[in-house]
Amino acid sequence: MGHRSGAERDAMTVETGFALLTGAVLAAGAFAVVSVPTVLLAPRGGLRSVMVTVAACVAGLVFMGRVIDVLWRFGRRDGAVELGRAGPAGRWGQSPAQGSTAAVQPSQPGRTSPDS
Repeated sequence: MGHRSGAERDAMTVETGFALLTGAVLAAGAFAVVSVPTVLLAPRGGLRSVMVTVAACVAGLVFMGRVIDVLWRFGRRDGAVELGRAGPAGRWGQSPAQGSTAAVQPSQPGRTSPDS
């Protein structure tokens, strides 16, 4: 791993914030889905506390899964661009001098193609 530019550090910061925020939202939703029916329908006592504990565990797993998924995808995308493979933007930003094959831009809806 080499020296990262400011833009790369900023991208990682934004991606980490996105992962944490979406993980927290999904975890809260998972907790609510598991615990609300139990709290509303279960009698008082042991079952209720067990189900709230299960809901907390599910929420923790959902949070960790989301954070790992987002950061794993970011790392793979970052590594693909670093190794010179086509990233999410493809090869459109490369010029023929950079060794890319001449790619034909696909037709775009609402525009007339040059050969029509």
